[in-house]
Amino acid sequence: MSITAATKTLPFNKEQLELIIAEYGAPFHIYDEQAIKENARNLLAAFRWAPSFKEFFAVKATPNPHILRLLKDEGFGADCSSLPELLLADKVGLSRQDIIFTSNDTPAQEFVQAKEFGAIINLDDITHIDFLAQTAGIPDTICFRYNPGKMRNDGNAIIGNPQEAKYGLTKEQLFQAYDLVRRKGARHFGLHTMIISNELDLDCFVETANMLFDLALEVHQKLGIRIEFVNFGGGIGIPYRPEQEPVDLARLGEKIHRTYDQKIKSSALHPLKLMMELGRSITGPYGYLVTRVLHKKEIYKNYVGLDASMADLMRPALYGAYHHLTVLGKENAPLDHLYDVTGSLCENNDKFAIDRPLPRIDIGDIVVIHDSGAHGHAMGFNYNGKLRSAELLLKEDGSVKLIRRAETIEDYFSTLDFKDL
Repeated sequence: MSITAATKTLPFNKEQLELIIAEYGAPFHIYDEQAIKENARNLLAAFRWAPSFKEFFAVKATPNPHILRLLKDEGFGADCSSLPELLLADKVGLSRQDIIFTSNDTPAQEFVQAKEFGAIINLDDITHIDFLAQTAGIPDTICFRYNPGKMRNDGNAIIGNPQEAKYGLTKEQLFQAYDLVRRKGARHFGLHTMIISNELDLDCFVETANMLFDLALEVHQKLGIRIEFVNFGGGIGIPYRPEQEPVDLARLGEKIHRTYDQKIKSSALHPLKLMMELGRSITGPYGYLVTRVLHKKEIYKNYVGLDASMADLMRPALYGAYHHLTVLGKENAPLDHLYDVTGSLCENNDKFAIDRPLPRIDIGDIVVIHDSGAHGHAMGFNYNGKLRSAELLLKEDGSVKLIRRAETIEDYFSTLDFKDL
């Protein structure tokens, strides 16, 4: 068997990685600062036409203050869904309506903190109105998350069919909710949805924009409430497979521009502020999990064992997701071996690749797992006593900065009580 290699590029070579590993050890996640900044600028340029546009980076994707700070410097806000994420946003200098708080099954303390920060609170359910009023008070600005249910029949494995998803209000509830919060003192109103995830078909996002524009107009017509901003959510995917193409942000911006002009520009809602809360597509392609081969095993299948595990990147085990692998120094070698690439957890789904054609792999080889810049380190865990790896930032000048140290055994034990054993 011999297959021609399908490639993805890297911002470093084997010699550079050897030096980085010598200093920091392996495994680790490393992020490409320059590429993230350029990507952020491309998004903002695509929506420069809009009367007002704001990207709220989904903190859950890469919750590291150095990443949040460099995106803040590019003009991004933060989309938060928990108290620690709110505090992270605050610590990097984001404040007030540079933060949007979208959560579900939300504890009272988190609503209180979001309101104290002056964040835009985006409610997930109509019953949360009274809960928010009792715990934190109704803010001047309020937003609701819309779930279109059977009006929209598609979905995907990550977020599911909207009718089966736990998120958001029905259309009937939405109208009731706006009327209720207006009577409780709210004066500024927004509309949000998030119905797809990791999608590469840009027409899906144009469809979302059309749906929200129509709904905002209907709210104004029926309730006399002017929606001041619409948040299209996130969901733009990335080309995990080498043969896939990224979403053309400029073309997406042009298509939404056209529908904005058709539906909103001549209406009472103009100028309407547009928002997004992308995470994966901002940092995902520009992060890499760097790991070494520890063992090889040949039984009924051929296995390659890495020093990383699904505790460092769980997407392949959780979703069966594809992540491209590059064996450093063997980029041009024929893919004439078939391997399962595994970690060391006591779980048989701890696999980064199954039956993957790769070049011959030897113990000690460096393997780079691509597209781990979002929902990679962030989804790590400590099962089996595994310690979470470090995060590094590849700076624009080529230097490397440690932005999160690796966990230690002392960290793992720090929350345990060994007294009186």
